[in-house]
Amino acid sequence: MQFSNRLVHSLRSTNRKPHVFGFFMQFKASISSLKVAWRKDPKLDQAIENDKKWKQCARVVKEVLNEPGQVIPLHYLEKRRERLGLQVKIKTFLDWNPGLFDLYLDRVRPKSEPVSFVRPSERLRQFLEEESRIFVNNESLLVSKLCKLLMMSKDKVVSADKLVQVKREFGFPNDLLVNLVPKYPEYFNLIGEPGEGKSFLQLVKWNPEFAKSVIELRAEEESRLTGIRTRPAFNWKLPPGFFIRKEVREWIRDWMELPYVSPYDDVLHLDQSSREMEKRNVGVFHELLSLSLYKRVPIPILGKFTTDYRFSNAFSNVFTRHSGIFYTSLKCGIKTAMLREAYKDGELIDRDPLLEIKDKFLELLAEGHKQKDELLRLQREMVRKDMEMMAVSNNDLDYHKCEEEEDAVI
Repeated sequence: MQFSNRLVHSLRSTNRKPHVFGFFMQFKASISSLKVAWRKDPKLDQAIENDKKWKQCARVVKEVLNEPGQVIPLHYLEKRRERLGLQVKIKTFLDWNPGLFDLYLDRVRPKSEPVSFVRPSERLRQFLEEESRIFVNNESLLVSKLCKLLMMSKDKVVSADKLVQVKREFGFPNDLLVNLVPKYPEYFNLIGEPGEGKSFLQLVKWNPEFAKSVIELRAEEESRLTGIRTRPAFNWKLPPGFFIRKEVREWIRDWMELPYVSPYDDVLHLDQSSREMEKRNVGVFHELLSLSLYKRVPIPILGKFTTDYRFSNAFSNVFTRHSGIFYTSLKCGIKTAMLREAYKDGELIDRDPLLEIKDKFLELLAEGHKQKDELLRLQREMVRKDMEMMAVSNNDLDYHKCEEEEDAVI
């Protein structure tokens, strides 16, 4: 367990030990009633802000790739600008991000006038090949992630359509249900047709190796390195400048001492309002965020799985209540649950291997921006040379004019 120095001092200096029965009653009543003030964390908010530009580019790329033949008339794409969240015209966006697409002339209909079409550039197609290679290299990771999501669910079954909707958060490929799932019949059984809202992905085989949470694996590693048995526990740490009330500190101290409940344990026998269920819910959210690409997931997306994982309707309060483990960002008008331990000074330090795809995409964008800067430099150089030539030409004209005036005087 990692506590801030101020919190450690406060917790240790609290000598009062509550009566056992009184504590149980207090804990049960306080789970839903405990009020913890939300405080802004600028560094974690900035982590979300830093991803806005490239994610916007990725949305436009996805829009074009989803078109038949992966081509679309420029004016059709312009009509979708608002839905794509673009503040500028599509042509301006393309000029700002060269290297993503090519423009060419074609006809929408055989006898219509030629118009500008958008298609993926050769460099973008090379990136897509790289993306496929990265997915293949990390297929075992994808399988384990998918198994874990199913193993944490109530009935080991999750709506297939929901999984498709969250594929970007967990790094799953677009062909998740079409190619990946059928390759592993020993693990997965797809029931129904995806896209109709009545399809489900069922876990076929329980793999004990997958049934260990990040926290349990971390405790095992610490035990191996130190030779001392380490019990699984959450890292709890608030950033500098964050303060919590005395009664909250006491609540945290007592709650942290409760035994860890694995998100893969069978908890059907637990009362939804019990302290063990609170421990289990925090464990599930911690594991879900740990499995995600950026160790953060929009809360509305987590809300899609309320029934699957037995979350209460007020589940989002968990992230504020346990603000030393999670942070709720309000950036971009969306509540996003973030895992504090995965970030340091606003930078993601717990990197998923699939983030190599993002790195390659950023390299593609950087190449385009470099090309744009070089083009602007050449244009400025040409303008400078033209101005120098004009200045020389004007000087020559002035010289000849002066000579003519002198000859006229003579």
